[in-house]
Amino acid sequence: MTTLTTHILDTALGQPAAGVAVWLVQITDGQEQVIARSETNQDGRVTDLTPKPLPGGHYRLCADIGRYFAQSGRASLYLTAILDVQIDAAQAHYHLPLLVAPYAYSTYRGS
Repeated sequence: MTTLTTHILDTALGQPAAGVAVWLVQITDGQEQVIARSETNQDGRVTDLTPKPLPGGHYRLCADIGRYFAQSGRASLYLTAILDVQIDAAQAHYHLPLLVAPYAYSTYRGS
């Protein structure tokens, strides 16, 4: 069983993306279920997304970046950043940073 955290950075402004709504979806046999919701803090981090350890499986970490950019008066192409991942229960922790800009986003597995 494992835990998951994220850190969202606004690369266009060079600062953390505070106030971004995030949610975690578990996908089992093609059925999607939202299992957690949170919002990034002032440092752009969500450290308490998984209240209990996750079993291995298919998950989607979603971030409402369209609303984030709209709140600062910036247009954006992507409304939701979606990280579609396979979690291995043998791993203790997954940290999935998200780098966002109005017309792009990228991610990697952090530590």
